[in-house]
Amino acid sequence: MTTEATPASPPAKKRKRVHPVDQVPPPGKIVALGAQHVVAFYAGAVLVPLLIARAIKLDSDALTMLITADLFTCGIASLLQSVGIWKIGVRLPLLQGITFATLAPVIQIANQHGGGRVGLQTVYGAVIAAGVFTFLIARSSRS
Repeated sequence: MTTEATPASPPAKKRKRVHPVDQVPPPGKIVALGAQHVVAFYAGAVLVPLLIARAIKLDSDALTMLITADLFTCGIASLLQSVGIWKIGVRLPLLQGITFATLAPVIQIANQHGGGRVGLQTVYGAVIAAGVFTFLIARSSRS
């Protein structure tokens, strides 16, 4: 009985399967989706200051300042989250925007303290204090 040795065929190259979520879309689609993301962000980022300004009766100069401050802080927060500094940030490509959940408290605080620019200064102080408090709580609860 003779047995012939059959040459071993090289193993077939396995293609690594990529989940659809991890696939990179074509460049044209990336640009279109990126533009859509920025437009949606910008609309929300400008609408909230417009609603607040109208409710607390801000003049046009203060409204301009409020929109500018909003866009500036959204930009700083986006950089901190995207790039990350020390232990801060998720290091993912994202845009940090403003939430509509802040409308009622901001309007209430501002109007209880005189409305207009004076009320807005009180809101700024409350936001800074809340931000520091939240940051300290987040840092202490992290393992």
